[in-house]
Amino acid sequence: METTVTLLQRTFVTHDVVRLVLSRPDAFTFEPGQGVELAPADPDTDVRGGPFTPTSLPGDGVLEFTIKVYDEHHSLTRWLRQQEPGASLLLQGPFGAIRWRGPGVFIAGGAGITPFLAILRMLAHNGGLAGNQLLFSNHTGEDIIAERELRHFLGRRCVFTCTRDQSTPYRYGRIDEPFLEAEVDDFDKYFYVCGPPGFMRDVIASLEQLGVGRDQLVIEKS
Repeated sequence: METTVTLLQRTFVTHDVVRLVLSRPDAFTFEPGQGVELAPADPDTDVRGGPFTPTSLPGDGVLEFTIKVYDEHHSLTRWLRQQEPGASLLLQGPFGAIRWRGPGVFIAGGAGITPFLAILRMLAHNGGLAGNQLLFSNHTGEDIIAERELRHFLGRRCVFTCTRDQSTPYRYGRIDEPFLEAEVDDFDKYFYVCGPPGFMRDVIASLEQLGVGRDQLVIEKS
């Protein structure tokens, strides 16, 4: 399904993360965690479309996206940051393998939190947050998306760690095998993992070393 949507609102969430609110087509539906493709509606632009995950809920009247901005020339995220309300975009989808399968441990790196935001918001709405945990890795404390909301949802079951700044009140270091052994009580649950390729590779390898099976992993298919 491809349709045209309108940018209704654009605000910054962190120094390099933008929140976009778009109109929602009447026939459009998705499951929390699934993604869509957004692209400029102008056929003459040389900016190509790319995948993003709605962070709104299926029942909301609008579509919300929480997008990390990369400043490379002709970057789609850079183009999105520059758009004003009223701009037209093409939306295609939904697609993707990340969706709610049952209580588990959400492990996110940077902007990889976005599919989990939609799922956790759904669980909060439905009273289903019990039995879930979040491990969220960022470069610095300034990079953390939706910290207050995530802490409100999960309390002590929400652990933030930074990999490039030891001066923050957060944990310091990567989410590796010793980190997982210290923070996770039950390795028989589902493990939802999303982040940059290197992060994904390392976390999945650590989980497998700890006995987590492939059928327990909820990840985007390549």
